[in-house]
Amino acid sequence: MNIHQLSVSHEERQDRLLLRLNTQDGQEFRFWLTRRMAIRLLPAMQASVVRLEAAQPGIAAIDHTSQQMLTELKRDAFLQTADFSTPYETHAQQLPLGDEPLLVTDAQLSVQPNGSLQIIFQKKIGEAIQSCQLNLQAQLVHGMIHLIRQSMEKAEWIYSAQTTEPHSDNARGTAADQQTYKH
Repeated sequence: MNIHQLSVSHEERQDRLLLRLNTQDGQEFRFWLTRRMAIRLLPAMQASVVRLEAAQPGIAAIDHTSQQMLTELKRDAFLQTADFSTPYETHAQQLPLGDEPLLVTDAQLSVQPNGSLQIIFQKKIGEAIQSCQLNLQAQLVHGMIHLIRQSMEKAEWIYSAQTTEPHSDNARGTAADQQTYKH
């Protein structure tokens, strides 16, 4: 699966994040992330991208502090060059997971020997399991983390540590508050 674009938007009525990925061959994968799932997923993705960046060939970041600094430098470099202005292409030719987004109830993350992060999103209802496996390079992981964090802030799921009140410039998210990353 060659990912072309990522998009994350807050659906206010359902109070969920809609994560969409479209591929270069016209497929779109859609996932619902509840507040609980997003709050648990974000730190796991951040820890995974630190391990992913530290595992790159030629990298000598041994201790955790060095790995964190390296990851922040890589993230900042990525954000400087990333295209967040191109609108998300909504005319997918195929929806492999079906018409409705997959409601993620479980997520498994593992750093792969080939330098990618494998994310398995699952929907478990009773004995039935539906899943989708993504293999993301570090840049896409940085992009996904950035978009999820922005949408969580717009949804007012994340507040500043200094205050218990929402930021005044932090408008409540709507379906139109969509962030997109083009790869």
